Amino acid sequence: MLDFVTRSQAYPPKRPADARARDFREIAAPFVPEQGAEQAARCSQCGVPYCAVHCPLHNHIPDWLRLAAEGRLREAFELSNATSTMPEICGRICPQDRLCEGNCVIEFSGHGAVTIGAVEKYITDTAWAEGWVTPLEPGPATGRSIGVIGAGPAGLTAAEYLREAGHEVHVYDRHDRAGGLLTYGIPGFKLEKPVVVRRLERLAAGGIVFHQGFEVGRDADLAALRARHDALLIATGVYRPKPIDLPGAEREGVVAALDYLIASNRADFGTPLPPAFDAAGKRVVVIGGGDTAMDCVRTAVRQGAASVQCLYRRDRANMPGSQREVANAEEEGVEFIWLSAPTAFEGDPVRAVRARAMRLGSPDASGRRRPEPVPEGDFTLEADLVIQALGFDPEDLPLAFGAAELRVTRWGTLIVEPATMVTSLPGVFAAGDIVRGASLVVWAIRDGRDVAAKMHAWLAAQTTKRVAA
Repeated sequence: MLDFVTRSQAYPPKRPADARARDFREIAAPFVPEQGAEQAARCSQCGVPYCAVHCPLHNHIPDWLRLAAEGRLREAFELSNATSTMPEICGRICPQDRLCEGNCVIEFSGHGAVTIGAVEKYITDTAWAEGWVTPLEPGPATGRSIGVIGAGPAGLTAAEYLREAGHEVHVYDRHDRAGGLLTYGIPGFKLEKPVVVRRLERLAAGGIVFHQGFEVGRDADLAALRARHDALLIATGVYRPKPIDLPGAEREGVVAALDYLIASNRADFGTPLPPAFDAAGKRVVVIGGGDTAMDCVRTAVRQGAASVQCLYRRDRANMPGSQREVANAEEEGVEFIWLSAPTAFEGDPVRAVRARAMRLGSPDASGRRRPEPVPEGDFTLEADLVIQALGFDPEDLPLAFGAAELRVTRWGTLIVEPATMVTSLPGVFAAGDIVRGASLVVWAIRDGRDVAAKMHAWLAAQTTKRVAA
């Protein structure tokens, strides 16, 4: 251990950009055992592990790095798995540069952070290959039934813990496949779908019942589900795109990011790609600077776009997306136009984006410098497909679920009692993005873990059980 001075930081090698831009496979090869052990051995085993502190799951990172360095991979996996239901997924898609690796002590010393995410992925992929990932074993039956609305990372995590506690668990989701954004929102070059499918198969084999293509409000309202189960969890996430109030935004060729990504991911499962979401041969402009925007620009490259440009109103240093994803996109041919914002869309179908140069002014309430237009800074970009990636808002759940009593914030997120995670309806809990707003997968997993414990405690305190109809 403590080998960070003599051993350099190394990430798994990436495939050449021109080769990886032609398919949706993950872009990096896995660590081989020698590389995994060497990189894990760079950990300084510091007394205050800032990596763990800044991990939403508070994973025991230095401990499983030490075990991996010593070749004790099965123990490393068991320790990693003790705090996370999806370590190999977090190892792939977490923005480690903003979380664990960004707060690594040896990063501060100038030696380059431990490649925590790559080692985490290596440990759990090895566990799957070696058969160390055990089946989901339900606890002694409690006689309680729980309904989970939403099969994304928060819902799936809660379902797993609640099933392990012995409860009957039913998961309801509007899509034809479970996984939420893991399945339909994140492209395969970041998260290949078999990685998600094997997790889902493990949950189903453990007795969790999935109801696919089930839309609350259409197939049953919230009251009907409450009558069917002893407790409910709402973990729908936030899917409604933030509106862009500009002239021409409603025209053909201007699409929402999530609609675009869902269509592309469905194509990976064999569903024909609708022409409206096919970037082949088109001049593509993506508006936004978050991780969703990065997913869109890199997807467009793989679909064979003639050109891909990304407009973002702040500069590179102030963008919310991962800097690694920006670098990957640039390697693959994406052009970033910093300090620029759209003002209108021309043509129907769209043929151009009118835009304006921006500069950073005084800080706003969050402390970030506010973008402001540059006088006489107008310009035009040719475009055949414009993808809006400006973030997501919650859907109107009280209306959609037929539950006017369900209280929401002024942003539309569900109000919960912080100590219990219970909504305004008794026995109805909520977790994940539908409570905290659009956030990271790792935070959804954390929320799913927390709400499962609170739901289990609440059920244990109830003196009566639901009477099955």
